[in-house]
Amino acid sequence: MNINISELYQELIIDHGTQPRNYHAMSDANYTAEGFNPLCGDKIKLYLLIEHDIVNKASFEGAGCAISTASASIMTEMLVGKTKQEALDLFTDFKKLITTGDDTCTNLGKLLALASVKNFPSRIKCATLSWHTLDSAIKNKEAIASTEEF
Repeated sequence: MNINISELYQELIIDHGTQPRNYHAMSDANYTAEGFNPLCGDKIKLYLLIEHDIVNKASFEGAGCAISTASASIMTEMLVGKTKQEALDLFTDFKKLITTGDDTCTNLGKLLALASVKNFPSRIKCATLSWHTLDSAIKNKEAIASTEEF
């Protein structure tokens, strides 16, 4: 039986895009931020519970395309247990993956499913919206995170 990696990745994106994990408001969040992608209208609100510099819980709410939703869903799964700096480093590695195709970072896990976004430049902002929002939350920025900064 031949397994096509691109088909598996496509299934993962569809799964997270239609059945996002951690999709709910979090009443005990101590870090929050909102994000907006003016190109396609994706919106997100990110909730984090960070204690002793470690992300203990992460969730989100919002409306967006399958790429945006899948990226946020996978991100919230991957953040738990990471320090704030490790979370920001993961954003840096993810940006490298989807802008250059560099998949040599060993910490990307399921995020590798979004590598093909590199071939669709207009969708890069969809994939990074939740990550820009994460950056804003961790750095306590008050402005709505925007993909236009990318």
